[in-house]
Amino acid sequence: MNSSKSPGLAGFGVLKNTTCHTEKKISVFFSIIFMTVGILSNSLAIVILMKAYQRFRQKSKASFLLLASGLVVTDLFGHLINGAIAVFVYASDKDWIRFNQSNILCSVFGICMVFFGLCPLFLGSVMAVERCIGVTKPIFHSTKMTSRHVKMMLTMVCLFAVLIALLPILRFRAYQIQASRTWCFYKTEHVEDWEDRFYLLLFSCLGFLALAISFLCNAVTGITLLRVKFKSQQRQGRSHHFEMIIQLLAIMCVSCICWSPFLVTMARIGIAEGRLKDTCETILFALRMATWNQILDPWVYILLRKAVLRNLYKITSGCCGVHVINLHMWELSSIKNSLKVAAISESPGSSKQINLQPLSSMGQ
Repeated sequence: MNSSKSPGLAGFGVLKNTTCHTEKKISVFFSIIFMTVGILSNSLAIVILMKAYQRFRQKSKASFLLLASGLVVTDLFGHLINGAIAVFVYASDKDWIRFNQSNILCSVFGICMVFFGLCPLFLGSVMAVERCIGVTKPIFHSTKMTSRHVKMMLTMVCLFAVLIALLPILRFRAYQIQASRTWCFYKTEHVEDWEDRFYLLLFSCLGFLALAISFLCNAVTGITLLRVKFKSQQRQGRSHHFEMIIQLLAIMCVSCICWSPFLVTMARIGIAEGRLKDTCETILFALRMATWNQILDPWVYILLRKAVLRNLYKITSGCCGVHVINLHMWELSSIKNSLKVAAISESPGSSKQINLQPLSSMGQ
């Protein structure tokens, strides 16, 4: 019954001797809240992106809009599909033997968990790379980072995530029902086979690699923007740099805080060959932390607008006793303006007398 090579019966052994007991009302509450908040947040972000794309069709911001759209669409479908399956499982009293005889639902659930877990991390790292190139190599970015190339990158990222999610199925290794009987994933109990450990370690390593790339590229971008900020004497450039640095810090903090517990837990299980005594409550907590990343993604990437940043700045300045200066209007073109300042300041032929009026006419 526990054989991982028999897809029709895989995972049912854990139902007989489960050591995890979760309160149904609380679990259903968490699932419904996560799904609802995630759907509403990402739907709002999609609407904002669509309006922004209709208003601004400049080449310099097309790549950012496309990558951000891919991220929020992925998060939206992740909440829709995974949330709907989880609510169905709870509504069926977690009786997997009754509605999952052929293990099809568990396989679909496991594939979706892996795909919608890795794909946002990959997209976040791609966005970090794109921003790093745009700040450090603005000319290369404006000439080579076209919409067609961005669409190709989005397709490749999605296909790679699909391949990782389908790898156990292609190897005739069925996804396993977890101890809480509420979700499916790689085998996390009594892990003895090298291939089961490989899947856990592969998922964790890819997740950590994506976070490391995002951290490194965002750090380079932030340092570059700070250098340009101190070199440039224009107030508008300073406000755009301030907004960009705040966004970069929020992206790094949210991704690392939300995903680290789950990735560390899966890596520890894979390395220890299932000998750890981690309870299913610990794993569920780490999973819910990872889910919050998909909920906060649209707010970090899209919805940090002028009003929020200005109020936070006023409150912080008031508490610290610092004179409050007026921040300029937050607009979706702040990234492009920051890149223009970076390109002009790094250009050997630029003079100190260049003001922002010529900058605003460049690249139009």
